[in-house]
Amino acid sequence: MEMEDKDIKVLLVDDHEMVRIGLAAVLGTEDGIEVVGEASSGEEGIRLAQEYRPDVVLMDLVMDGMDGIEATRQLLQLHPECKVIVLTSYLDDEKMYPVIEAGAFSYLLKTSRASEIAEAIRAASRGQSVLESQVASKMMNRFRQPKKEAPAHEELTEREMDVLRLLAQGKSNQDIADDLIIGIKTVKFHVTNILAKLGVEDRTQAAIYAYKNGLAE
Repeated sequence: MEMEDKDIKVLLVDDHEMVRIGLAAVLGTEDGIEVVGEASSGEEGIRLAQEYRPDVVLMDLVMDGMDGIEATRQLLQLHPECKVIVLTSYLDDEKMYPVIEAGAFSYLLKTSRASEIAEAIRAASRGQSVLESQVASKMMNRFRQPKKEAPAHEELTEREMDVLRLLAQGKSNQDIADDLIIGIKTVKFHVTNILAKLGVEDRTQAAIYAYKNGLAE
């Protein structure tokens, strides 16, 4: 005999009482979804999540005290199996990307229809994310942007960095060799590698690069 499917336990976290009342009323009519608790702040949301162990949390972003970003981060540290669905009025990058990086599973706007929110909850319980179309578009555009190249000096070895710092101080190859207790031929070898990796032509340009990038002591 097959076990009956359990209702999806949902926790509402929003500092607007009317929003919580409306969501609870609407979701209460949906088959297979049970609203187990309502929180008016991020702190309370974390406490109730520990008490009720919800499958899904509908999380507002902008709240007094702990915001939805930090609440999402802390909640998922305690209950990584939980799925956080952001339900917000905001689409700005300063809020959207941090909460997704914090572990938010889905991202919806409060203009979403009740049926869309219910379906996002069911999808989350199946392990499927749902992103508002504008959010998905922003995410795609972000990933399409070419990645910034790493600074040239990140290619230098630890020893080459030592040589570059001393070189930037105006020290000769012999001085560098004495300071680092290495042979002068080894110093010349390192200097050659440094010039090549930094893409500069001589010691002066290497020294300028070091000062511009805060590498000189």
